[in-house]
Amino acid sequence: MKDVFAKLGQDFFSTIVFLVLYLVTGDVLLATCVAIAGAVAQFIYARVKGQKLDVMTYASLALVVVLGGATLLTKDPRFVLAKPSIGHFAIGAIMLRKGWMLRYLPPIVSETIPEYVTAAGYAWAALMFALGAGVIAVAMTGDMKLWAFYVSVVAVGAKVLAFAIQYVLFRVIVSRKRRAAAATAPQMGT
Repeated sequence: MKDVFAKLGQDFFSTIVFLVLYLVTGDVLLATCVAIAGAVAQFIYARVKGQKLDVMTYASLALVVVLGGATLLTKDPRFVLAKPSIGHFAIGAIMLRKGWMLRYLPPIVSETIPEYVTAAGYAWAALMFALGAGVIAVAMTGDMKLWAFYVSVVAVGAKVLAFAIQYVLFRVIVSRKRRAAAATAPQMGT
């Protein structure tokens, strides 16, 4: 469980840095610069340490650099408000790749219920697309407080809730399948 949160934290590090710094300072440019610097430093650190980098890592870095650069160039608050939707859509598109979730799951889950892992991966993609559409809807209001609430509470809360539901469902399904397999296995010594 701790390993899953560590991997998610790595994948979304720059987004977390941006959001926290923006909420604390209210300065879009400062938050963007620090998020870009953090993403680049994280990437360099991983390369120096010889860590294997997943598609999510490259996608996250590209989004931070490209969209962060656009934010710095335009200084347009409307762009900044809509920017997380692009991230959600891009991550959702990546999540349409079959098997993306396997790196986050223990072998017992991926080996026991691979069909559920695939379905959950597509469900996560759908969630990302829905949250991205929500970001756009909220951004159109122009209300910074509503936007900050949506991005930091609603979007994060939806992901935490989805993770909790998935965790419980996977645990129940794996347990049932393992019990069923044990019950049908030939008994030794009879």
